[in-house]
Amino acid sequence: MSVSESLHTRRLPDPAAMLELIKPITWFPPMWAYLCGIVSAGVAPWSQWGLVLIGVVLAGPVVCGMSQAANDWCDRQVDAINEPRRPIPSGRIPGRWGLWIALAMTALSLALGYTLGPWGFGATVVAVLAAWAYSAEPVRLKRSGWLGPGLVGLCYEGLPWFTGAAVLAQGAPAFPVIVVATLYALGAHGIMTLNDFKALEGDRQTGVRSLPVTQGPEVAARIACIGMAVPQLVVVSMLVIWGRPWHALAVAAVLLAQLAAMRVMLRDPKAKAPWYNSTGVVFYVAGMMITAFAVRTLEIGP
Repeated sequence: MSVSESLHTRRLPDPAAMLELIKPITWFPPMWAYLCGIVSAGVAPWSQWGLVLIGVVLAGPVVCGMSQAANDWCDRQVDAINEPRRPIPSGRIPGRWGLWIALAMTALSLALGYTLGPWGFGATVVAVLAAWAYSAEPVRLKRSGWLGPGLVGLCYEGLPWFTGAAVLAQGAPAFPVIVVATLYALGAHGIMTLNDFKALEGDRQTGVRSLPVTQGPEVAARIACIGMAVPQLVVVSMLVIWGRPWHALAVAAVLLAQLAAMRVMLRDPKAKAPWYNSTGVVFYVAGMMITAFAVRTLEIGP
């Protein structure tokens, strides 16, 4: 290869790095939440399989992938400290390619969301605005250890759940669906707080006031655990009130499994937070689907 060809190659992003930029591992939570919304709507998903497929792709690879690209572009200075091997700071995605990818995926998100009708498109607009508000200046809600994780929890769990139910029902979801989607979105604040542990040093140096930075790892981990557990306790209580005792018992069981994992994590939060996010969260999302099946036939007015 000639010198000029080599230089030209360096100006273009590495395809493998482009896939790494949009982080497929992060797509699961919003895709799962969208499926929970579909189940909770009480409408046979195979009757509208096209909306199911488009919504899952939109929630995961497209919107979530876009948010990851936008976040990595806006976090390139932080990542140069925390994780210099990431696509942008490592140079595998050179120049402004990270920004162009995020903007192109923003346009794709809106175009795909439009095919889901007014409820789906409206939710997509909210998700896109939230993604940029989280990462980009001058708003950059990521700087707040309270607002940032809260916004991500809403967009990862609550908004996709609401959207899946609204798209299939072709209208506003039932009151119980809104209640449980909101509760699981609130609980996801704790998951996102634990996720901030991996960027502790870079956040401290660049002024991001995450809870692990402002409160310290031990206190932040306790706040995260309480934040995850309390909404699920409310879910269990609501299911009992709504006449779904067996579903309530199942959600209580997965909560107990989380509490056991939390005890392990709290012994060394800084080291164990990533472990909890790959193990304890499995029980959290299992409870989401159990709850979705529980509320799918409820007819309760606000």
